[in-house]
Amino acid sequence: MNGLNIRKLTRFQKYVILGGGVAAGYAALEFVRRNGGASSQELCIISDEHTRRVYRHFILALVLRMSYLPKNGIVLVLGTRVISADVRQKTLLTSSGETISYKTLIVATGARAVKLEEFGVSGSDARNVCYLRNVEDADKLVGVMRSCPGGNAVVVGGGYIGMECAAALVTNNIKVTMVFPEKHCMGRLFTPKIAEFYESYYASRGVTFVKEAAVTSMQISAGKVTAVNLGNGRRLPADMVVVGVGARANTGLFDGQLVMENGGIKVNGRMQASDASVYAVGDVAAFPVKLFGGDVRRLEHVDCARRTARHAVAAMLEGTGSVGHIDYLPFFYSRVFSLSWQFYGDNAGEAVHFGDLAPPGDGDGAAPKFGAYWVRDGRVAGAFLEGGSRQEYEAVAAAVRRGAAVADVAELERRGLAFATQATGGGGKPTCAWHATVGVAAAVSIAAFACWYGWQAPYVLKRDF
Repeated sequence: MNGLNIRKLTRFQKYVILGGGVAAGYAALEFVRRNGGASSQELCIISDEHTRRVYRHFILALVLRMSYLPKNGIVLVLGTRVISADVRQKTLLTSSGETISYKTLIVATGARAVKLEEFGVSGSDARNVCYLRNVEDADKLVGVMRSCPGGNAVVVGGGYIGMECAAALVTNNIKVTMVFPEKHCMGRLFTPKIAEFYESYYASRGVTFVKEAAVTSMQISAGKVTAVNLGNGRRLPADMVVVGVGARANTGLFDGQLVMENGGIKVNGRMQASDASVYAVGDVAAFPVKLFGGDVRRLEHVDCARRTARHAVAAMLEGTGSVGHIDYLPFFYSRVFSLSWQFYGDNAGEAVHFGDLAPPGDGDGAAPKFGAYWVRDGRVAGAFLEGGSRQEYEAVAAAVRRGAAVADVAELERRGLAFATQATGGGGKPTCAWHATVGVAAAVSIAAFACWYGWQAPYVLKRDF
């Protein structure tokens, strides 16, 4: 297959990574780095995707050519679906009937998109209904978008996927209406005040918001949706529908065998599951976050996928326990239009806003810069910043990391960004790398498919790897 030295697995493999996405890619990279490029073929990666698809995933995750993997002792088993797992026996059964045994397993199966059918709405199989979780989804979305220039798109969901897709679609001359049941967009992260800014910004670029509303049915003709019906009686014309209503971790193979929590596989600080031979990374892992006092969280973001994967491999290969427990600073970001925000920590406690959050005026070309701190028990628990420089982002991240003390909330509001930047001399030691991976929620983002397909993409900013 394209000269990639992909062979059928033997019955036993010392280390197995189950999954072919970003987390699997970074786990492979860390394995090669720590193994010194050995060609012993101790590690294999099993994915139900085929060569071309997995190639794209690894470009995002590793920035490597596929030939890099087998040359460094990694066996690729592609187009192979695992249909059952026996943790006690340390075996995986594939759809072809092959049984694969292992010494150590890294579960990097990611998450799947929640379908409309789970809310009692049928129609996901329509030709112009799109989800965005993997490369096939991105292929379909681009094809549908190309087929209806100037048409109407209904984006269902006001979260991360919905906001990024809406920005991309409207930029590419599609009329966009966003529908979601919450009072404001990005309800899990944004405060109402922050949400108001982004909603106004999106509206100024042609996006229409229908809030506190839910899709109840879709009108379908000749295999395509022509209209979306809402519970409030409204009917929205649709040439395409994009659904971003959440994700579920792919844990089904291990239900009843591993301890689960928060919708994922519960692991310790070494990313080790309740069975010591299994590690879980990325979207599927629920792990203790030191910053939150050891609370177990499942975080769906490419940064988390990358860092948990590397930590798991380090712990797996070290074996002595010297690697210790992961100390992860939760991080999220988005870049759309000319906007760019980053968030660190936890949005728990009292939100203290700073900067100018006034909605953009007509012809206002000034780049916005504002943010918020979340203060809990007299310390900064989280921070959000729009329009910052690299040094400013690093400064607010450092304030969250150290749990900067807040003696007076009013003074914090007055000082705003200076509270963080002056404490570190305008910068401070970076607590997170400047991220290059173009992706969302540990999968493929709207920015990624724009990059792949060479579409008009002023919302995609080049970043250094």
